[in-house]
Amino acid sequence: MSNLNITKSEEANPISKEIFEGMKKQMGMVPNVYAAIGNSGPALKATMAIQENLAKGEFDGKEQETIALSVAEANSCDYCLSAHTTVGKMKGLSEDQTIAIRDGSIADNKLKALSDLAKAITDTRGNPDQKLFDAFFNAGYNQAALSELIVLVALNTITNYTNHIAKTEIDFPVAPNLQEA
Repeated sequence: MSNLNITKSEEANPISKEIFEGMKKQMGMVPNVYAAIGNSGPALKATMAIQENLAKGEFDGKEQETIALSVAEANSCDYCLSAHTTVGKMKGLSEDQTIAIRDGSIADNKLKALSDLAKAITDTRGNPDQKLFDAFFNAGYNQAALSELIVLVALNTITNYTNHIAKTEIDFPVAPNLQEA
């Protein structure tokens, strides 16, 4: 049983309904995670505003998906692993790279530093080891990127927790299980 329902577009509050209509035009669907958050129009609007603003920030699409995959792996969120594997491939990551990000073996040093820090921020509740910050900055990231990383970890944690609580049905191709990959 879910404690948070998936909102149907026709039953949505006015704010969520408007956002859902935009998603349908842009993506052809309303992903179930947004339909769950959409129980509250202000919550959905805030979530979308964070995503839209940080899409113009320090991280490119591959880096944003690296963060999302790293946080989803740390939080064991199958829905977000599936969604961000799909979107990550659309942003230029290969299937093998999505798996390597998740298992910590990504060969790209910059993505590895980003992924390791994102996972550690999640795992330690914001208290990662200094060596991870050093690797992040040595990889070429700056203070603005660190600020955005913190917000992106929080945003992805929001969607991860939403999926856990809503028991969201995966509406993307299911990401490979690491033990089978």
